[in-house]
Amino acid sequence: MTANRSRREPTIALINIVFLMLIFFMAAATLAPPLDGDLRLVRTEDMEGRAPPDALVVHADGRLVYRGQPQPDAAAYVAALPEAARATLRLVPDAALPAADLLRLGEALRRAGAGRVVMVTQRGLP
Repeated sequence: MTANRSRREPTIALINIVFLMLIFFMAAATLAPPLDGDLRLVRTEDMEGRAPPDALVVHADGRLVYRGQPQPDAAAYVAALPEAARATLRLVPDAALPAADLLRLGEALRRAGAGRVVMVTQRGLP
């Protein structure tokens, strides 16, 4: 009798593993939907790396520049904007700018009257 018990196959364990793999692949497929087949991505080989003209550029040393003109501080920058442009402000930070400085600038822009502060960053597809 004991020899018969040791010969049984662990089918329940195998079913559990297959079920867990199925759940994993279903979750992985829903997290990252594929790009549309007809979509053609923009080619950036010859594109100049410039900030958008309507964005506030923040250099690594904390200098603020808007459309090529230096800005004294966040409050002066927001005050010079038309009311409609204050709803969403675009911010282009230097990669070497410390994160604490970036957070302080974002808070200063919000206190000065910015509705929403959006960071413009570089993103590459694999």
